[in-house]
Amino acid sequence: MKTDVVIVGAGLAGLVCAQDLTRAGVDCCLIEASDGVGGRVRSDTLDGFILDRGFQILLSAYPQVQQRIDIEGLELGYFEPGAMVRANGRFHRVADPLRRPSQIAQTLTAPIGSLGEKARMARLVLDVRMSSVRSILRRPDGTTAERLAGAGLTDRSIDLFWGPLFAGIQLDPELEVSSRRFETILRMLAVGQTGLPRRGMGAIPAQIAATLPEHLLRLCAPVALVEQAGVVLDSGERIASRAVVVATDGPTAHHLLGKRVGDPGSRAAACCWFSAPEAPMPGPTLILDGESGGPALNMVVMSEVSPSYAPPGRSLVAAAVPGPRALEPGITSAVSEQLAQCFGSMTGDWELLRTDVIPHGQPAQLPALNPRKRVALGDGLFVCGDHRDTASLQGAMFSGERVAGAVLTHLHGQRSLRLSAA
Repeated sequence: MKTDVVIVGAGLAGLVCAQDLTRAGVDCCLIEASDGVGGRVRSDTLDGFILDRGFQILLSAYPQVQQRIDIEGLELGYFEPGAMVRANGRFHRVADPLRRPSQIAQTLTAPIGSLGEKARMARLVLDVRMSSVRSILRRPDGTTAERLAGAGLTDRSIDLFWGPLFAGIQLDPELEVSSRRFETILRMLAVGQTGLPRRGMGAIPAQIAATLPEHLLRLCAPVALVEQAGVVLDSGERIASRAVVVATDGPTAHHLLGKRVGDPGSRAAACCWFSAPEAPMPGPTLILDGESGGPALNMVVMSEVSPSYAPPGRSLVAAAVPGPRALEPGITSAVSEQLAQCFGSMTGDWELLRTDVIPHGQPAQLPALNPRKRVALGDGLFVCGDHRDTASLQGAMFSGERVAGAVLTHLHGQRSLRLSAA
């Protein structure tokens, strides 16, 4: 088999790359090792429940989401802006005062810091809200913890609110991820909405895949070897091409490309999914637990955000464990005990549906973060994925766009050389 470009991996980066190349008239072959598109962004149906592969949310303010995704077509259910925070054995609402002014009194009385500290929190959010992403990514870099401390926030507010919130988003309980990335994500939260598609997070890559020619995609076709002039599948089949794009996660790209692409490190995640007869907390709210010492830092009644996530008469509860504790044996039991502590005897009627343990949820992305690592490796080899930009849906898709542009330049150069030789 011969084609212009072989793309290895049908996650968001590979799908976007294929979309841009096919729109430019380039013949592509998109190869995926698993049985479906999406990479780490996939959803399954189990007994009428929609279970994403790990707890994930969509930030509508991502530029690539705005440009490429039919947001109305996703039929999103939206989270309340803010969170319910467990402190002093009770839950307290912390809301966005700009979007929920009626909840300012509850936010001001929440025991996560003094009024002065809450004013400093507001200044931090206002700072990133008024700054462009470009300017944020040019700021001096440090850890997320250093940025929060530099904003004048105390350990208590960090432990109860900022830590659980961004540990869940960045899979980073120690808050050691780049402050540039932290501020970028905080800006997306501040200026946009957060939601869940009616058919699960897997609807996002499915929507992009639906724009591609049917013959382009090959599933259940793991790649054994990447060469300058093509790839060899596990089956022994060779696919020749003028360019190869490796659009896998970072560890897989490192395995296929060797020293050309360093291992970006891994941040683990786990999620325990429970069926409950009723919602333990009504409303589409993110629940943060920074005081119990339990492994789950984020909890959500998914069916309160998007009712399609559970069958009629049931509720779907997700408890997310970011970081190294996700890999501990007995994580399901530890989470179950924590939920019983938080919600009491009602958890006795809950049924565990599944526990997802994901060793590579995101690349590590310690400071100093370089948000645009090179995608052209020479000799017709290219690489893309969230490990080349920011570890996010935006980073994965933007990386796919960048690599498509680099491949088009490469193919145009080859054509110019052939014409010159002729």
